[in-house]
Amino acid sequence: MFHPLRERNVPELPEIALYVEALRPRVVGHVLQDLRVRSPSLLRTVDPPVSTLVGRTVADVFALQKRIAFRFEPDLAGEPLFAVVHLMITGRFQWLKPGAQVPRKTGHAAFDFDDGTLLLTEQATRKRAALHVLKGEAALAELHRGGVEPLSATPGAFAEALRRENRTLKRALTDPRLVSGVGNAHSDEILLEARLSPVQLTRNLSDAEVERLWETTRASLTRWSARLREEWGDRFPTKVTAFHPEMMAHGKFGQPCPQCGSPIQRIRYADRETNYCPGCQTDGKLLADRALSRLLGKDWPRTLEEMEDHIDQRSGRKPG
Repeated sequence: MFHPLRERNVPELPEIALYVEALRPRVVGHVLQDLRVRSPSLLRTVDPPVSTLVGRTVADVFALQKRIAFRFEPDLAGEPLFAVVHLMITGRFQWLKPGAQVPRKTGHAAFDFDDGTLLLTEQATRKRAALHVLKGEAALAELHRGGVEPLSATPGAFAEALRRENRTLKRALTDPRLVSGVGNAHSDEILLEARLSPVQLTRNLSDAEVERLWETTRASLTRWSARLREEWGDRFPTKVTAFHPEMMAHGKFGQPCPQCGSPIQRIRYADRETNYCPGCQTDGKLLADRALSRLLGKDWPRTLEEMEDHIDQRSGRKPG
């Protein structure tokens, strides 16, 4: 079955964790024999040069918000070197045989090790994936946007970050300056499970609602991480995005909510959308979709009941 959102989601915390867990046993302790960069748009730094990584041993692989960071052994000055990759929307890693070729149209770079080649590709006309080569912990810290880590933050730290600005819940959860690693897809799932509206303002939340959101965020991300780990096992993951066919809200417009049966609704803006359940999250009220609201004007249904009546009238069925 085709899922239109599958290729439009930046990998989020569970997907980045999946990549990290797959990469560690394959590259940690191994020497980078070559780094073949084929796409000029990929490399976002010039100092230190890419060549400084060649011949060095990978000491660790870890997540840096929605980025994947490779820590290399220190240079002569004793400072560690880092290669930090942001896959963006369609960037993907592949683990192939040593010396694998870099595809002409989609290939960005190849990290060559003795036991395999880590290939970075991007299936998009406009290439957005990024590689930063950095020297020292201070340079690495500059890439972090400052958001709290949802799996380790205390309830107090999570609440402080959430209320730092008076934003809608959807925007707050997906803002890397406030919360790390959560994006468009998993925020929909978290808010549905927490039964909170995506347009609720953060400073209007009660302490009980904030604590429920903290608990739900941790539980949802942990559960999805475990699920992905179980699905892939020892295999290297391919075509990884934040969309999953078993999600309850994200990408499920018009389908029944697993919790209450109401049809999942959406708010569309640019090339993104927010999916939510009116029955579970907005007391049955439909949130205005900019495009449809302008088109329908006063005819825009405000509740599920009005929407159902509108559908009945157009189909010729009698309400009820």
